[in-house]
Amino acid sequence: MRIVVAPDSFKGSISALGVAEAMEEGILRIFNEAEVIKIPIADGGEGTVEALVGATNGKLHTDTVSGPLGDPVEAVWGILGDGQTAVIEMAAASGLPLLLSPDRRDPLRASTLGTGQLLRKVLDAGLPRLIMGIGGSATNDGGAGFISALGARFLDADGKELPPGGAALSRLHSIDLSGLDPRLAKLEIMVACDVDNPLCGPRGASAVFGPQKGATPALVEELDAALNHFGRIATEASGRQVMETAGAGAAGGLGAGLLFFTPARLRPGVEIVLETLNFSSVVSSAALVITGEGLSDFQTAYGKAPVGVARVAKKYGVPVVCLSGGLGKGYQDVYAQGIDAVLACPPRPMSLQECMDAGKAQVADAAERLCRVLKAGGAMKR
Repeated sequence: MRIVVAPDSFKGSISALGVAEAMEEGILRIFNEAEVIKIPIADGGEGTVEALVGATNGKLHTDTVSGPLGDPVEAVWGILGDGQTAVIEMAAASGLPLLLSPDRRDPLRASTLGTGQLLRKVLDAGLPRLIMGIGGSATNDGGAGFISALGARFLDADGKELPPGGAALSRLHSIDLSGLDPRLAKLEIMVACDVDNPLCGPRGASAVFGPQKGATPALVEELDAALNHFGRIATEASGRQVMETAGAGAAGGLGAGLLFFTPARLRPGVEIVLETLNFSSVVSSAALVITGEGLSDFQTAYGKAPVGVARVAKKYGVPVVCLSGGLGKGYQDVYAQGIDAVLACPPRPMSLQECMDAGKAQVADAAERLCRVLKAGGAMKR
């Protein structure tokens, strides 16, 4: 019996690989003859590099780049096993996880400069293809920092370069693209993007994602106006109309910056990951797929990693169960997206910290409970 385990990470607690290993442990307690195939996955946020490089026997690299507030950070990126495809994630250079204390979050000043510096490393390596995850950002600068790392200049009315961050975009007067790295035009960029928000407005980058980055209602209004101003000037500079494009508001507007100034294509992150891992060929002969994530709620149904896994598995009639660190409002929506059952891992009411501390043990025990139920179901009289 082949069982495929394909979980996302449990953010802040267990890596995707750790979750997969715990699932395997629980399965083998009951079905000790099972063939368990572990495929850790991600959807473009933290863990994307690890999942893809590990699954393809690629190579990890570490470089020092500018963090979201200008502090140097050690960011990991990778080259896949094909030797032709790089993978970077903005969470490693410009991500919210780098600002551990909530009082350090500052969407007015946070910049995507470090993510652009990572892309420059890819260009220097001479690789023709890039997978870029843009989940988990701490920024709201429209990708201005990112593009400036690649040679663009964002100028005020006096011809001086703007300081980093989203607030400064309100003073943007012109964008000089004459120094933009010409190698960008030849790079195939696939962007893992799991939101469809436009750049500005009630569903834009500032209004929807700004508060989690530290923006008050007043700052949301300021940042939205700055992005709107940036968008109008970027439209003129690039000749591209992208402000209303689905995903333009992703990662504090980095989605728009990529669409304005690079040949990038935005696609659902889990689709890119599963294609890269050739997931279809593995799951087609499976008896069961077990996926998982830290929290399942109504957002999961919009295409997060477990639903992406289920959509592929359902093409082959394979049942899918999701083991989650917690269940939130509307988690039942995933049943309409191909997931057959959702189970919470915690065995009893407990604090979030308790759950995180005992994460791997709880996942293994939950996988065991699931397999006991399946075994009992198989023994039922018809």
